[in-house]
Amino acid sequence: MDVESLIQYVQQDTEVTSDPLLETTDWPDEGNGRSQNKFYQPGWQVALWAIAYSLIILVSVTGNVTVIWIILAHRRMRTVTNYFIVNLAFSDVFIATFNTFINFVYALYNGWYFGLGYCRFQNFFPITAMFSSIYSMTAIAVDRCMAIIHPLKPRLSSTSTKGLIALIWFIALLLAFPQCYYSVTHFYGPRTVCMVDWPDDFGGTHQLSYQYSLIVLLYLLPLMVMVVTYSLVGRTLWWAHIPGEASDYYRNHTISKRKVVKMMIVMVITFAFCWLPYHVYFILGTFNSEIYKKWYIQQVYLAISWLAMSSTIPIYFFYLYIPRFRVGFRQAFAWCPFVKLSEEDKMELQRMHTHRLTMTRSHRQGNNTFTVNSRSINIHGTKRIKNVLT
Repeated sequence: MDVESLIQYVQQDTEVTSDPLLETTDWPDEGNGRSQNKFYQPGWQVALWAIAYSLIILVSVTGNVTVIWIILAHRRMRTVTNYFIVNLAFSDVFIATFNTFINFVYALYNGWYFGLGYCRFQNFFPITAMFSSIYSMTAIAVDRCMAIIHPLKPRLSSTSTKGLIALIWFIALLLAFPQCYYSVTHFYGPRTVCMVDWPDDFGGTHQLSYQYSLIVLLYLLPLMVMVVTYSLVGRTLWWAHIPGEASDYYRNHTISKRKVVKMMIVMVITFAFCWLPYHVYFILGTFNSEIYKKWYIQQVYLAISWLAMSSTIPIYFFYLYIPRFRVGFRQAFAWCPFVKLSEEDKMELQRMHTHRLTMTRSHRQGNNTFTVNSRSINIHGTKRIKNVLT
């Protein structure tokens, strides 16, 4: 090995890429001066990974686009909670479409073929979409908590909800900007790599501070908020006793709320499970970059990246838990020969149910008595009743 090849090899061992393996992965070949990828995989292995990632993209895009259509195409579905669900689905579609395939190709070949512009986009947009996705779930958790625990307090209006969604995206763009600003491409013959060239060395103050900030803001903080809010909601819905004189309408909607909360809890658990290995991977690499040189690290990264991208699939839980979304999915896939759509299903998302409310007031012992569906329910110390069910 001559001096020039040795210098190139040392550079390859010390330069850091932002994604996916953080280390260039060539072994110099002393015979012809060319480098050989030490993470080479046989064709059958590449084919298996390609099928796995393709399924993630297909299933995620199909499910999330269907949910977006169900909500936006039917006025009845345009509620505060569902606006956040649209934003969640929209973010997940973008992650699956613009990030999953490119991330797979880069991890597979450890070479960047898409130019500087897309290198900046690749390091910038996934963080933006991830932030929007997870904080949409957090906003749903807080909204459900307020609606169930404090049902008489005013809910967010449609305008306020859209403003909050815009604020989420604005903060997401600010958070991801450093990744875009410091993104560069470098050529190490015969390959080009996409990397984030921080002002100081790898593992320096800038990189570590940013990495820890991402873990806190994209994982720990929203997860903690959702755990607290759904714990409060669970205590209210499952531990509270439904009055024996409550109407069937009240009972059915309490059960419906429980189903929605169950679904969201499952989505939170799925999010935590899918993204934990991804964050642990980069934390370990921050303290010990030698792990990126291990022969098995490519398979590890492909597996945890696939698992992280799988977090865009739980949108199908809406089909499993919520009847209206189930009807919406049947309408969307009515062209399939095995999907049966009844006349009632065709009308379900179009009609607006109204419930007649008759109210009588009694000042005995400071209580208000309301008659709902010919049944009497006492609301202590309140002067108004509000339907907070979605």
